[in-house]
Parts: sequence; C-alpha cells; structure tokens
Amino acid sequence: MAQLNSLNQADVGDFEKVMAVTTVMTQSVISWLMGSSPQVGQQFFLGGIYEVIKFSAPAFIFGILFSTVRTHPAARLRDYPAFMRNRWHVLFIPSILWTGIYLIGLPQLQQHGHYHDWASFIWQFINGNAAPHLWYNVMMLQFIIIMPLFWWLARTVAGRPRLSIATFLLILLFELGWHLTYEMQVFHGPQAQHWYLLDRVLPSFLIFGVSGTLFWTNYRRVSSWLLRHWLCQLIVWLLLLYIVTINFFSYGYPVYLTNAPYYLPSMIFYNLSTIGLVATLLLHFRQTQNQWLPIIHWIALYAHRSYLGHVFWLYWCWRLLPRLPLIVGFPLLVLLTITISFAFSYCAHIIWSSIKRHCAVTRLPNG
Repeated sequence: MAQLNSLNQADVGDFEKVMAVTTVMTQSVISWLMGSSPQVGQQFFLGGIYEVIKFSAPAFIFGILFSTVRTHPAARLRDYPAFMRNRWHVLFIPSILWTGIYLIGLPQLQQHGHYHDWASFIWQFINGNAAPHLWYNVMMLQFIIIMPLFWWLARTVAGRPRLSIATFLLILLFELGWHLTYEMQVFHGPQAQHWYLLDRVLPSFLIFGVSGTLFWTNYRRVSSWLLRHWLCQLIVWLLLLYIVTINFFSYGYPVYLTNAPYYLPSMIFYNLSTIGLVATLLLHFRQTQNQWLPIIHWIALYAHRSYLGHVFWLYWCWRLLPRLPLIVGFPLLVLLTITISFAFSYCAHIIWSSIKRHCAVTRLPNG
C-alpha cells in the first residue's frame, strides 16, 4: 500500500471507476432482491435506487479512457504490443479465470440459455453470458483492444478545443441515433430476442470513451468549467434524474429492472451529467488535498478484479445469510459484497506477487 503515501495518485478516472464498481455491485444486490418478489412499495424503493445508480458502465468506460490516455501521453501504435502485454495480465487473465469459475462452478447463473456442448460452452464464454454482469466486461475489453484509436484521437484534438467540441457533438449525434434504433428495435421491440447482443458492443458506449479522452486532452478548460458551474450541473442532474425515473416507473407494477436499460436517449444525458458531477467532486478533493484521495487510488487499482468476482460472493452471501427485513438485508448484502470482493482481490494479488517473487528467486543462478 505504498501508493497511499501520495495525495497526487488519484485522478478523475480513478474516482469514476471507484464509483462505478461500488454502484454496479449495489445494482447486482438490487437485482437479487427483486428476484425474491418483494412487496410493491419495496419494489419501487429498490427500483428508485437502481435508477439513481444506473451510471456504472458509462462511468467505468469514461474512467478507463481518461486514465489510460493520461498515463500514455505519447503512445502510438508501436507502443501497442507492450500495452497489450500489460493489459493481458491485468484485465484479460482475471476475466478468463472468473468466467471459467462462473461457467464451471455456478453454471446456473448463465444468461440467455445454458451450454450443452463444447461449442455452446465457448460461445457462453466469449459473449458475456456466463454470469449476469459479464456482458459489460466483454464490452469494456473491446475498448482496450482498440486503444490506439483513442491515442490517435487524443493527439489529433490536443490544443484544438473547437475540434474537440465538434468531435464530441458528432459522436453524440451518432450515439443518439444508435440508442434510438435500440429503443425501437430491441427495447420492447421486434428484435428483443435476436439483437440482445447489441448491449455489449462498443458503439453502445462510444460517447463515454470519447468523452474520457476529450476530457483529458482539454483538462484545464473542462476542469475549470465544471468547478465554476457545479450548482448548474446539480440542477440539470436532478431534472434528468426525474425524467428517467418517471419514464422507468411509467411501466407500473410489477417493477422490472429490464425497463431501465442504458440504451435510451435520455440515459445518455443522465449518464454524462452524473459523470460530470463525479468528476467535479474529485476535482474539489484535489483542490483541498482531501485525505480520501490516496485511498480512492488504491481502491481503483482493484476495481476491475473485484467487479469480476462480486456476483460469486453475492451468490454465497445470499445463500448463507438468513432472510432479513429489507432495511437490514439490503445494506448488509451491499456491504458484504463490496468488502469481500475487494478483500479477495487484494489478498489474491498479494499471494500471486509472492509466488512470482519466489519463482524469480529460485531461477537465479547460484552464486
């Protein structure tokens, strides 16, 4: 935990990732509770919280792109092999291991059918259906694979704010068109069963990756604007929250969380607004050298690994804990899921690092 000694370690991307991973774990808990058929009032209560925190996937993508572009300021295509070797160990290997654990150890958690032979096993393995949350991991890894495009974008718009604005507006128009297509064809549409994989392809979240890149390349201008207009941001966020929540609850009872997808035009603006508020809070922390900054950075280091395993730990917490009143059971499940997930990720990292050091020592020549 040497990283905790510096207040300058945490950046906007770190805070976005920390907020994203904790809220997505809370979303998973809410999904579990909703599956137990709670009372009408409890359904609307849980649904309301679910809608408030329905920004986790966009915030994570934003955070990843912001931090990656910031930490690779001069990266070009020639740097891609080294970058991917690092990402292979940090992101891809944990993804492969946890996907295998879910498919073999908890096959009942699969989505959209179950595997019945090697071909269907491989299909479930690569498409994110091994567990309820892995669809997002498949989408996120696509951004890692095409990272050179975002490096190129960062170099292209650097020092050219008008081009940055034009790029953002162009991608926003594309995203609105993409989400409108999803709303008409997939969300309660004729292709709901056939096109469900659209929720895990890169274009569905492209605006958030581009926004993270543009934020860093225009960091001073954007940061100053966010800090000056924090109150306006808050008012806009509350208005957008009202709009998306009313839309969600307009479907009535019973409350189905599937009626609150990321892929509606209104959700683009709600998610961008929430990302902006989270970034503003982190910028305030940096101005005041808040004591939470190093802790935020440390947590962000284990965010992805903890995210991958959290449904595994939630499953066993759900199985082993007695059924408690919602006011007790809900926060307890959230606390246990988050704590166990991060504790396991940290312990696994320490053990694996010790094994690698031991192997390195034993390979040294004698004398």
